[in-house]
Amino acid sequence: MRRLTLPLLIATLVLAGCGGRFSDSGWNPLRWGSGSSGPKTLEPDGGYTAGTDQRPAIGQIVSARWEPLSEGRLLVVQAVPPTKGYSSVELVTMTPQPPGRISPDADGVLRLRLVGVPPLPDSDAARMIANPATDTINAAMSLSHVQLARITAVEIVGASNVGTLRR
Repeated sequence: MRRLTLPLLIATLVLAGCGGRFSDSGWNPLRWGSGSSGPKTLEPDGGYTAGTDQRPAIGQIVSARWEPLSEGRLLVVQAVPPTKGYSSVELVTMTPQPPGRISPDADGVLRLRLVGVPPLPDSDAARMIANPATDTINAAMSLSHVQLARITAVEIVGASNVGTLRR
């Protein structure tokens, strides 16, 4: 037993010198744990892209309402585009945020834009004016209870007006 105790004690002291607050000391023979092998920040290499969505805002916001969900609420927005043929309609945040995250500004207001891809300029749909009775566009965004806890109001920006919805 005595033969094993001394080598184990020495090995323990050597390994203890390799980490913790002594990682940069002389007790660390190979400088294990010193230096930074990982990134200092979680921000991507090029930084967060300030690339706002290049799609134009949809014409006029007609209505906005909350629909209950078991895990939060569904924000439903109706709008009328200026012409027929809009596609890929979506609610996007005004401030750039990491993908999959939705958080309000510092004042508690979630600012969104209703955007879509307009029809090609030389198409028939681009020449037809949208009829509010038949060409209403619906867009929705689900928000969880955790996201809603920080939101006091939602502001939806269209091309010609702004709709505000209080919680």
